[in-house]
Amino acid sequence: MFGLGRQRKAESEASAQPVDHHNVDTVVNEGQTRGKTNWKNLIPVIACGAGLFSDGYINNVIGSVVTILDREYKDIWKSSNAKKYVGDIAFAGTVVGMLLFGYLSDKWSRINSLLVSTIILIIFAALAAGSYYKGDTIGMFNMLTAWRFFVGVGIGGEYPAGSVGAAENTGELKSGQRNMWFILFTNSMIDWGFVIGAFVPYVVSAACHNGHLSTIWRTSLGIGVVFPLVLFVLRLFVSEPEEFQKNSMKHARTPYRLVLKFYGFRLFIVSLIWFIYDFSAYSFAIYSPKIVANIYPSDSPLTTIFGWNTVINLFYIPGTMLGAPISDLLGPRYALALGVFLQAIVGFIMAGCYSLLAQPGRVAAFAVVYGIFQSLGELGPGNNIGLIAAKTCATGIRGQYYGLAAAVGKIGAFVGTWVFPYIEAAGGGDERLAAQYPFWVSSSLCVLSAALVLFCLPHIGQDTIQDEDARFRAFLEENG
Repeated sequence: MFGLGRQRKAESEASAQPVDHHNVDTVVNEGQTRGKTNWKNLIPVIACGAGLFSDGYINNVIGSVVTILDREYKDIWKSSNAKKYVGDIAFAGTVVGMLLFGYLSDKWSRINSLLVSTIILIIFAALAAGSYYKGDTIGMFNMLTAWRFFVGVGIGGEYPAGSVGAAENTGELKSGQRNMWFILFTNSMIDWGFVIGAFVPYVVSAACHNGHLSTIWRTSLGIGVVFPLVLFVLRLFVSEPEEFQKNSMKHARTPYRLVLKFYGFRLFIVSLIWFIYDFSAYSFAIYSPKIVANIYPSDSPLTTIFGWNTVINLFYIPGTMLGAPISDLLGPRYALALGVFLQAIVGFIMAGCYSLLAQPGRVAAFAVVYGIFQSLGELGPGNNIGLIAAKTCATGIRGQYYGLAAAVGKIGAFVGTWVFPYIEAAGGGDERLAAQYPFWVSSSLCVLSAALVLFCLPHIGQDTIQDEDARFRAFLEENG
């Protein structure tokens, strides 16, 4: 079943040639002379990376679903344990999936790992939409929560197997465009998932005339099955990345002590930056319907709340789309630092002016400023942290390295969704302070991220993957 991906012929003659590890430039320059951007070379990048659309969709649509459940079930929902867990339980599953599939993608197969994770995602996304338990409402809440955990496991596989495979396949593209194409089919897909995850509940609510609440949330969740189903078919015809065929360690014992010695500090910094980014990004995404709802009266139509939520999420798109070529122009480090620095400035301004912006008559101004804040986050860490994680280590341990860094990031998202209410509660009974504090905290963390990436991470060029393979192999040979 899992051998359906066509295997590209391994270039055994090339891999058998001894590499001059003391002359890394030979390897790097070799990568600069090859590569062509065409559909044949783009398809593997799309197939591997585009599954992250499901991450954006499923994790954003739940914010609207929670809003609907609150209206439909009122006190039953408010007093249930599911209210505490359903919004963020997918993050826990995602962490499990990242660690599991990070190992499998290194030790088994990039493509087969992707196929398994896609199957998990399809099955449990469908089960979540049809959540039911003997006609019992609380039981239905619990089943929804359980299915979302396993949905998270499927999403988790998309990160180490999918993004890593996409990064390795960009080596076949033209030099000077590789970072851009990686971003467009990884982080940009997450952001389009965010937008569609906000737009679908709006459309379904409009079709149901703001009634039939159960239909709205179940349909919104069920539509999340469509994209991975289509992508699964495409992935059946994709072969293993050439870089993985040449330099994987799936048949060798991984020297984890030497891996930590060589990459430990770098992995810590990448993981910390990812933690900080997801701490704010996913928390704001989940709470954005609530933020808009707090501006409008509690009995406002769902289409009003979801409509403005869609507008806010649309601001992710210019950040990621316009920021993609900047990562090639400036390099991922400087692009990330620029994005978070500008985001910090906007965040501080928004915190200071919140009481002026957060009024029903000025919701458009609020949406624009808040959208710019989100957009700059995508231009910086949103676009570049996954790119940095995928390209700052050797092929043999890339899935585990990336999976661990991404898992720490998702722990940040999980922590953020739990901590945000406490940050808001620190404002006491003052609604203005309760809304301002998250922006103060997030903006301060942006400044920290800029410092970390500028002073603690190396330069990342177009051929860093080949460079890292040569450096790591030389290190292993020198250390036995």
